[in-house]
Amino acid sequence: MATTERKPLLLDFEKPLAELATRIEQIRQLAEENGVDVSGQIRQLEARAMQLREEIFTSLSPSQRLQVARHPRRPSTLDYIQAISDEWMELHGDRCGGDDPALVGGVGRLSGQPVVMLGHQKGRDTKDNIARNFGMPYPGGYRKAMRLMEHANKFSMPILTFIDTPGAWSGVEAEHQGQGEAIAYNLREMFCLDVPIICTVIGEGGSGGALGIGVGDRLLMFEHSVYTVATPEACAAILWKDAGKAPQAAVALKIISHDLKKLGIIDQILPEPTGGAHSDPLKAATTLKQVLLENLDELNRLTAPERRQMRYEKFRKIGVFTEVAH
Repeated sequence: MATTERKPLLLDFEKPLAELATRIEQIRQLAEENGVDVSGQIRQLEARAMQLREEIFTSLSPSQRLQVARHPRRPSTLDYIQAISDEWMELHGDRCGGDDPALVGGVGRLSGQPVVMLGHQKGRDTKDNIARNFGMPYPGGYRKAMRLMEHANKFSMPILTFIDTPGAWSGVEAEHQGQGEAIAYNLREMFCLDVPIICTVIGEGGSGGALGIGVGDRLLMFEHSVYTVATPEACAAILWKDAGKAPQAAVALKIISHDLKKLGIIDQILPEPTGGAHSDPLKAATTLKQVLLENLDELNRLTAPERRQMRYEKFRKIGVFTEVAH
């Protein structure tokens, strides 16, 4: 059966890279047709392409990083789980009558260690996104997550959460089902769990939808991910009544990893392959697995009371400021 190669999905700032890649391919084809050796010229162009890619991705604006975080082919929770786990079994249902596909989770092994892994799950295409509600969980999704975390706590298994959502679903139905209560309950209960908890922002960390599985001993974040109290579009619409000012809002909100590290909100930045995690998902997964194992090794050496106290102090420090007298 014939197969067709998927065309790359280009972001606006990636177009110069695509044009250069097209030029290299044209030169290569012409050389083959005419029997000319242009290997030296091609190597120079490929080196230039690599340099250009590094220049572009090391100088992205916050709004451009948001585009990378939302890339349709960026690795998802299930992609990472399949790549880093020795074995994995997804568990379903919130024990209250539903199973939210926007938030997935289950039990597995990470380098032989039993763990519970859970996170937001977006779709790959329109049909899949509709089925998973674009990664925006209903209250049942957070109740399912809490059920899995309580299971982990009971059997002394570390918890790994993966954050990638524009926010919790804010429709009327979700409000009827107790969206705010479900997230608040998770926030309270995650502070009380005895086992190590490591949370990683793998894409878009939006509002309370991210926080509902975001209380942990360590908060990690991929280099081109974002973490924010509200989307830049929503912020611009609220403050300036103009969603077109989203790039300005993205700067003001301090949504990128380096700003959040300076503010003490995240603990560690995970480097991405040049071109973003979607350009080399396996390399990104290898980085994630290594960092998770390093942090688990540190956290496993602590007692449960020490972890709970550290977790509490970590979040109490967020937002601390000093007033300077004039």
